[in-house]
Amino acid sequence: MEMIKSYTDIEQSRKLAEILSADSADMHYNNASIKGINYVDEYRAELMDYNTAQKVLSKYLINPMFGIIPCWSLVALLDVLPNYQLQTQDDGIGILCSCNGKFNIVTADNTINACYEMIIKLHELKLL
Repeated sequence: MEMIKSYTDIEQSRKLAEILSADSADMHYNNASIKGINYVDEYRAELMDYNTAQKVLSKYLINPMFGIIPCWSLVALLDVLPNYQLQTQDDGIGILCSCNGKFNIVTADNTINACYEMIIKLHELKLL
């Protein structure tokens, strides 16, 4: 059974931020605290795109412990992938991408993880 996952986890988000444009992120993680700008909390995902979050939360940026990390929903990840096809497989969810006449496939336990793995693979092959 597929594990339900709606967006990239924080480790995946950090890695994708090195590869993808922050403009493609439709969510973000931040550790702002309701206690004020001198405090930080645990990172949590929020439904605000990364660029908007940068503007809205700019007052927190004076605290060096504060961070905003881009985060991608399934829709945003699929928008990044070229010529993809989702496939249900015995061992999970597969994504097939056709790039430059070659087919690449990855399988993972859920769709978010499969998209993440495909983006990493295409980046390593210099196809993304």
